[in-house]
Amino acid sequence: MKELLVLDNVSCGYKSGFHINDISFSLPEGIFSGIVGPNGSGKTTLFRGISGDLSLHKGAVYFEGRDFSELSLREKAQKVAIVSQFTEVADITVEEYVLMGRMPYRKQFQFFNKKEDVEIAHHYMHLTNTYRLKDKSMAALSGGERQMVSIASALAQNPRLLLLDEPTSHLDITYQVRFMNLIQRLNEELKLSVMMIVHDLSLAGEYCDYLVMMKNGRIFEKGNPVEVLTYENIEKVYETVVVVETNPVSGNPVVFPVSERRLKEFVEKTKPQET
Repeated sequence: MKELLVLDNVSCGYKSGFHINDISFSLPEGIFSGIVGPNGSGKTTLFRGISGDLSLHKGAVYFEGRDFSELSLREKAQKVAIVSQFTEVADITVEEYVLMGRMPYRKQFQFFNKKEDVEIAHHYMHLTNTYRLKDKSMAALSGGERQMVSIASALAQNPRLLLLDEPTSHLDITYQVRFMNLIQRLNEELKLSVMMIVHDLSLAGEYCDYLVMMKNGRIFEKGNPVEVLTYENIEKVYETVVVVETNPVSGNPVVFPVSERRLKEFVEKTKPQET
């Protein structure tokens, strides 16, 4: 399978001092990948290094065999679309917001939307079930609706890779599952490559084909969900006790937290009785 994205010994960070170091992995075309790790482990910093928002101190990011830093902003926006966990609320309609995704394809001094742009925007609004909202203001939408509209706008860029920064962290379970099912369907039907920062380890295990687990700015583990989401890895990285079971339907790992009180009770019950 052809490689789409390659990170070769990447290091980058902030003036404040936090850095990610020596990050290397490659993703083939059409994969649904996830980045997991506790707060402060470097997940968002990694995303910013991949997208070019942060300059690399060392190493390189290659996209379709080309050094990503050498591409123009227009080329980058045509290849990679980014959806953050917080969608900016602007006083524009949903249709206008989605059409902003066509900006990378506008010619100089083009101040109107071409018929092709409108058709592409409407196509992805139908695909994300947001066409019914096209005349509503972005400010009037719920958080879940705004995330769906953000996906439609990102898809209007016709990207090869979709980067999602914890898009489900503020959604209820209904919108979480609806959102993840949509991304999985886009990945399968459009052959769209996806890289997502995932807060919920069970969602990561259920939907992702490949995971990168971060700790203290470095890769702790990488591989398929069964290889990465072991209780040993999770307890070392997150410093908490969990139980990892297998989903009886999908065969993927499911992660259960264990409360301190229940853990003490379990230890007491299983402690050998003195004779």
